[in-house]
Amino acid sequence: MLNPASPLARLLDAPLRPGTVRWIGLRPARRAPVQPVMSVALDPAQGALGDRYDGRSGTRHLTLIQAEHLPAIAAYLGLDGLDPARLRRNVVVGGLNLLALKGHRFRLGAAVLEMTGECHPCSRMEEEFGTGGYNAVRGHGGITARVLQGGVVALGDELARL
Repeated sequence: MLNPASPLARLLDAPLRPGTVRWIGLRPARRAPVQPVMSVALDPAQGALGDRYDGRSGTRHLTLIQAEHLPAIAAYLGLDGLDPARLRRNVVVGGLNLLALKGHRFRLGAAVLEMTGECHPCSRMEEEFGTGGYNAVRGHGGITARVLQGGVVALGDELARL
């Protein structure tokens, strides 16, 4: 356990600039293409309404990925750009290091969430991108989060650590 009075603890809790929602997508069914949407309603019992995971897992209500990681993943794959839908995450956020949310609650649009873990790539990345797809996403897959207080999240909304 980290001593809360330590210099490292103070750095981990240092102020953090907010991020901005740049893209939202929902997976309507298993293996179905991700559908870009303008907004999504989040519910503490069901997660992202309209997503295939709604109500299935309290630790994976929502998946988020950093916009800044998309060019890196694309470069590892030899691509000029990358449609976020191909990564099968729900929300792309720019301007914020998502790992700085570890151990904190955060406001996303009108909802309040907490980070539950890192969102590691799955074998679907090999199917989607071919050989090397899994390793291209490793370390860049984003985070999973649980909805604590419901609300709507829309493009352009702020993500701020509480």
